Amino acid sequence: MAASARAQVISLYRVMLTESKKFPSYNYRTYAVRRVRDAFRANRKVEDPKAVERLMVEGQQTLELIKRQVSIGKMYEVQKNVVEN
Repeated sequence: MAASARAQVISLYRVMLTESKKFPSYNYRTYAVRRVRDAFRANRKVEDPKAVERLMVEGQQTLELIKRQVSIGKMYEVQKNVVEN
């Protein structure tokens, strides 16, 4: 993988983790963080430039989904869980 593509992947990973940690609900937050980490670990060995590009587009779409869900979650906040206090 080229150095610039690697930097883009790492940047996307960091942004997705940061956005996932913004979920107001503990359960959604931990689920999103776990899914992001697992997806990146599962695709760690991908070297094909076309496959990397496809995964980057998929990651960008997932990032937009996470951002939408975070904003919706903040509109309808629920009472905090015992774990969150």
